Amino acid sequence: MNISDNVKVTVNAEKIAEDAQWDGLKGYLTNTDLAADVVYEQYHDLWVIERAYRITSGTPEMRPIFHFTPERIEAHVCICFVAYRVYKELERILFENNINMSVDKVLSIAKTITSIRVKLPLSEQIITKTMILTARHRLLSMLFDEQFWVRVSQ
Repeated sequence: MNISDNVKVTVNAEKIAEDAQWDGLKGYLTNTDLAADVVYEQYHDLWVIERAYRITSGTPEMRPIFHFTPERIEAHVCICFVAYRVYKELERILFENNINMSVDKVLSIAKTITSIRVKLPLSEQIITKTMILTARHRLLSMLFDEQFWVRVSQ
């Protein structure tokens, strides 16, 4: 005897029709006293906050971190906020300068670029040379030019 001989599958059209009335609707359950339109407005941009959290907590170097005092928790949140702000600023700079790459991609490539600083023994002059070696490095070469950052900060 085959197990499938004992199984009977049916479609409950009534249940499908009942569930269909909720298609496309989204409900919010909250314990606030805010008006419904205010709650909706707050949740409408929740994806921005969730993305910010993924950015600040998703980097392997940032986790796991366990804090047990309010001061340390507050400091960690502050550091995450500053990191997120720097991330968003770099994202803005890339966009405004037509560098069509994500911040994560730029950081990944930038980690492979080396700068060498040499202090000349007689004059004590310091010479810096950034090693732009690959095509990927050339895509970011403007970011390693001091004049680029002078221009951006104005």
